[in-house]
Amino acid sequence: MSTLVFSFDTADASASAAELSSALTQVMPTGEVLGMTDDALLEHGAALELLGRQIDARRAEWAGEVGERSRRELGSASLAAKKGCRTASELVQRVTQVSGSTATRLLKLGAETRSQRSLAGVEFPARFPQVAEALNNGDIGTDVARAIVNGLAPSLDHIAVDDLLVAEFELVASALGTSPESTVPATADEITVQANQWRAFLDPDGVRPTEERAMAERSFSRGVLKGGLVVGTYALLPEIAGKLNRVMDSYLSPKTTGTFLSDDERAAAEAAEAEGGHDPRTDAQKRHDVLASVIDVAARSGESPSIGGAAPTVLVSVTSDDLSRGRGVGWIDGVDDPISFDSVKQFICTGGTQNIRFDSDGRVIELGSPQRCFTPSQRRAISLRDGGCIIPGCSIPAAWCEIHHVTPDADGGATHTDNGVLLCWFHHRSIETSGWQVRMRKGTPEVKAPPWIQWDSPWRPASKSRTRYRPPAGGST
Repeated sequence: MSTLVFSFDTADASASAAELSSALTQVMPTGEVLGMTDDALLEHGAALELLGRQIDARRAEWAGEVGERSRRELGSASLAAKKGCRTASELVQRVTQVSGSTATRLLKLGAETRSQRSLAGVEFPARFPQVAEALNNGDIGTDVARAIVNGLAPSLDHIAVDDLLVAEFELVASALGTSPESTVPATADEITVQANQWRAFLDPDGVRPTEERAMAERSFSRGVLKGGLVVGTYALLPEIAGKLNRVMDSYLSPKTTGTFLSDDERAAAEAAEAEGGHDPRTDAQKRHDVLASVIDVAARSGESPSIGGAAPTVLVSVTSDDLSRGRGVGWIDGVDDPISFDSVKQFICTGGTQNIRFDSDGRVIELGSPQRCFTPSQRRAISLRDGGCIIPGCSIPAAWCEIHHVTPDADGGATHTDNGVLLCWFHHRSIETSGWQVRMRKGTPEVKAPPWIQWDSPWRPASKSRTRYRPPAGGST
């Protein structure tokens, strides 16, 4: 990427901005992304985000000053009134052509992150000084800054200043990935959840729910099939949503295990994670995949009710011709739409197959024995050995994982502990396309990172079992 050196002339802001815009267009011309490699495209996006944060921080600062000079108590002397606008929001809209909602968000964020000045000219820090510092440095974007401000601002008059500063510090640290709880920078949506939790903790009376109304309106629909997705709705009580959020949060904050990467490699992996290159899923997709694992572990639980004398089991049917060709579709009992053969293969790899033959009238004439099914004993052994999903950075625990045949049955792979590894639902589904490689060496799994994470990645032991991990020589025990 080219280097841009520029000095902004505050005396002639319009000319300087036009010059900067022209320079940026030369350094980053439109249409350039079409010929980029995947890695270059992601790096380009990270660079654009960094530039965008710097601009957005100054937009918020500008809006905050416009709002300060347009205070209602100034009357006809306010900046908005002098320019023929009724409010600061209208003035911002006229100058920038943004929507009313965008102007309102800019003004609020600017007001909460600008330094205050008394009538005597004494300067005081911003109401959210740590957010202001991170925003102005380009460490966080406006979405994260607004999530913290909007979450804590309603309780400013109800909680102690020291408590507010602690909450602000923890939320900024979570967004930067410097929190002891998680070294992966949290998204704006995750910060929103965390900020609401902080407010509920510090100001419980301010967010007390109307429990009787909530009890009457609680629901969880089965949903209807639309375009290959079952779409439903739910309305959860706060305590139930809190439990669900905690489960989701705990498994959506992956921590790279010490048994896989060196300190330098871990830093590189965390940087890739921060830039969005490590996991292609959206937060909503991750929550879906965690729910898929939750359902599987609940079905396997001995406390779940049985159906027909057996644990809840999903029946997937596929013709023998499609199975032998390795293509076609499958059908899930009780679901009208077919599923792809990729989904069928995942079911087979996890749960095995049972051959059933019908005559021309549909009568069952042969019922084979289940094949490729790992026994409960094998599952326990593999779980103890692997300790969870073996993909580095994934925190899904062993009980929530599926067992993947490293060498497929079609290639002579056996249903044996030496050929089975733990993968979460998502990494099992994407193992053939993600670039992660898995192999068995003397009965233990090893993984190799895809090139987009590390070009010359070596094979590394993949176990996350605490009983098998040994710290490096000279490390703490």
